[in-house]
Amino acid sequence: MPLGDFTPLLARPARAGRADGPATASRRRPRTGRLSSERLSPFVLIAPAVAVIVLFRLWPLLLGVNFSFTGDGERNGAAVGLDNYAELFADPLFLGALRNVGWLVLLLPIAVAIPGMLATFIYLRVPGHRFYRSVYFFPAVLSPVIVGSIFNLLLSFDGPVNSLLELAGLGPVDWLGDSDVAMFTVVGVHVWATFGMSLVVFLSGFATLDPALLDAARSDGASLPQVIRHVIIPGLSRTIQFVFVTTMIGMLTSMFGLIYVMTSGGPGGSTYLPEYYIWIQQGQMNRPAFASAASTVLFLVMLVVGLAQVSFLRRTGRED
Repeated sequence: MPLGDFTPLLARPARAGRADGPATASRRRPRTGRLSSERLSPFVLIAPAVAVIVLFRLWPLLLGVNFSFTGDGERNGAAVGLDNYAELFADPLFLGALRNVGWLVLLLPIAVAIPGMLATFIYLRVPGHRFYRSVYFFPAVLSPVIVGSIFNLLLSFDGPVNSLLELAGLGPVDWLGDSDVAMFTVVGVHVWATFGMSLVVFLSGFATLDPALLDAARSDGASLPQVIRHVIIPGLSRTIQFVFVTTMIGMLTSMFGLIYVMTSGGPGGSTYLPEYYIWIQQGQMNRPAFASAASTVLFLVMLVVGLAQVSFLRRTGRED
């Protein structure tokens, strides 16, 4: 057969290839415009929040750190290097405030365990749990000034608390005038006034807990302590981490009102915290740069303590 007779057969695949090639390529070619918009959309959505954080949080923080390296008074605005920090760590009042921060860290597990246990009892529907839920949250809506004034009356040397102790055959306690007791008294009042918020957070965490796990534990004959240790605590690990960090931040930054009303930092500076010390330096001593140095140290303390807590709790959760 002549070669020309095969020309249509040889040419047909070539034409088909040329016709199908662009169509196949168009089907395989990614839609770059759509993919790029999908990748950018999350950044566009979080951009307003990031801008607010940068403008109103990070930028003022950097300005405050920079301001802490300047002087006050006659040296106002002049660069002084680390002079403010050297003076800060030579001040016994500030060292006492840092020592009290150490006490807060040691007392923190108690401050977290109290709302955690109460939330557990409410979740397990003990008799009167709805009434307890409202009563426990009530102190959280009170002003620290009101709370401090109430406990000043209750804990005064001739107040009702000491009267009850005398009726029980115990001697009176100078709750706010004894330097060995005053700090623990203020912390106890703060825990009473604020644990309602942590209670709500724990109850929210319980809403995500699988009831089938509790039913299985009960069916296996587990006691209440075993259920708490092996079911509730692992199931609420993230919630516990959150409450630990927020409670610590609250202790370091929200006790000014109680300290001001109940002890004014006394007796002998025994109830000083960095927050109260910063206010004294800024509000009474008119030393804003020195107060900025103390604020920077407080921020670093909060950062280190918070990261250490999260790391410890995560490691403990993995071990369990």
